[in-house]
Amino acid sequence: METSNQKTTAALVHLSTLTQYFIPFGNYIFPIIIWGASKKDSDYIDHHGKQAINFQLSLLLYTLILSLIAIPIFVFTIFKNIPMNAIIDGDDFIIENFSLEHITGIVVVAITAVVLFFTLKVAEFFLIIYATVKAANGERYKYPLTINFIKTTDEKQNVKTEAPQEPESSINHQSENETV
Repeated sequence: METSNQKTTAALVHLSTLTQYFIPFGNYIFPIIIWGASKKDSDYIDHHGKQAINFQLSLLLYTLILSLIAIPIFVFTIFKNIPMNAIIDGDDFIIENFSLEHITGIVVVAITAVVLFFTLKVAEFFLIIYATVKAANGERYKYPLTINFIKTTDEKQNVKTEAPQEPESSINHQSENETV
């Protein structure tokens, strides 16, 4: 049973990720500070700290992937409609042929990436609030679609309890086949 102090600290770890809206990289700095100071006190705080950090790292990865898709497509779409000789000569240039008829499937993919980014940010906000409430109620919470960069204690125990199976060598199979 977790104490009131442990529940509050675990909830604060999740809630501290919202500092990203006020302080750059606050969503990494503050959870790491709070988790690092309290992780040895309680397995419960350790679990929630790892979950919060894994979730933020996963969101960073997803955002980078969406950016790698969307930004080059937007740049390509804009530059394909600008005459290159105007850019090279330093002349004034006008964007030509930029109309709805020239929107391709690639641009639709880029727009979809932007919509997914905003959806990701809204989902992040509500999931952080939900995780904070769960932690304050004494429940262990695992964020959905999170890559486990830092393994939790539960996952480490599962790995240790599974006995590794020895691979059968091909030499044994060959010697058995030769005797038959």
